[in-house]
Amino acid sequence: MDAAIAYFDAYPLAALAAGLAGLVAAALVAQWVTNEVLLRAIRHGLSRVGLHQVSETLRPVSVRLARIVPAFIVYQGVQAVPHLPPAVMLVTRNVAAAFIILTVVMAMAAALTLANTIYSRRPEAASRPIKGYLQVVKIVLFVLATILILATLIDRSPLLLLSGMGAMAAILMLVFKDTILSLVASVQLTSNDMLRVGDWIEMPELNADGDVIDIALHTVKVQNWDKTITTIPTWRLISESFKNWRGMEESGGRRIMRALLIDQASVRFLEPEERERMRRFALIDDYLEDKQGELEAWNATLVEAGRDPVNARRVTNLGTFRAYVAAYLKAHSGINQSMTQMVRQLAPTPQGLPLEIYGFTATTSWIAYEGIQSDIFDHLIAILPEFGLQLYQQPSGRDVARLGVGPQTERPVA
Repeated sequence: MDAAIAYFDAYPLAALAAGLAGLVAAALVAQWVTNEVLLRAIRHGLSRVGLHQVSETLRPVSVRLARIVPAFIVYQGVQAVPHLPPAVMLVTRNVAAAFIILTVVMAMAAALTLANTIYSRRPEAASRPIKGYLQVVKIVLFVLATILILATLIDRSPLLLLSGMGAMAAILMLVFKDTILSLVASVQLTSNDMLRVGDWIEMPELNADGDVIDIALHTVKVQNWDKTITTIPTWRLISESFKNWRGMEESGGRRIMRALLIDQASVRFLEPEERERMRRFALIDDYLEDKQGELEAWNATLVEAGRDPVNARRVTNLGTFRAYVAAYLKAHSGINQSMTQMVRQLAPTPQGLPLEIYGFTATTSWIAYEGIQSDIFDHLIAILPEFGLQLYQQPSGRDVARLGVGPQTERPVA
């Protein structure tokens, strides 16, 4: 021991290196003991008493607090390093103290996030959310932490910084207006999970319709489907509305909502022989059977009451076709059967009677979606005449020419 002391007295640089190495080793050991021994023992103890869920819930907070231990060892232990210049010692202590402040604030922010997560499970959370209030508290915490960290690093009183910031606030807000707006917008976009890289967003007023490829402080880049790139100021995503298709992609189904315009003049009752002929469609055989029983029971009561046959109910070709489309969608492998699907009539228009098909495909891929949708309507348009129905279509020039009502060319006089 005496020889080592004598050696380090003779070689101060070696003593300095050994002291620094010992300090780093002590900090690393403290970090390992805190994480692998102390925190693990606490989690194990909570699990044994049936509080494993509580342990996992508090994990983000405890992990951040554990970082204080090595920083505190550096803060105190750097004074024991021999031959360390006072300036270096002061800077090291200030950095360690600033790190402790940052760690404490991050742990408090994690605790606030945890509180919001726990509160969101309560029934009243949907109508009385507290996330906005907690975000304000987080902003205040980080502002105070920034002031304390800067004051610690420059070894000055925080009150000195606060007095100077009051005079500079107006100038800073004027010069860095866009930066402040973008910073606030970025915090809101991130904290609310409103936007991610890879999301498909749509913002028609800015000609943006495509995937987000980059999110920066001031701008968000969107690669449109025509491969052009639209640059959107970050703050506009908060001040204006945009459509994010992420929900559709995560749901596993993409919506089909398209109508067939039926010529209303082709809608009529089915004759008995036509109903029998319709039974060759396996998809609506049960429908026709049930419908016939229902109508026969209804009409029998009318006969008993001596009502005029005009009051009888009969099957229409449009209602039969609607039942066929609904059964066709239920049997289609490309349709997501766990999501809403229906076939409904909309209000009649001068262009015909809209028969809307509403459902979701079993895939969100654009190409596959368009293929499934096209196949469905190809089939429905082709089979429509089997039900005695016609689609509405405005007459073209050829139709007018066939009627012979167009302008006539005068023949030359002989």
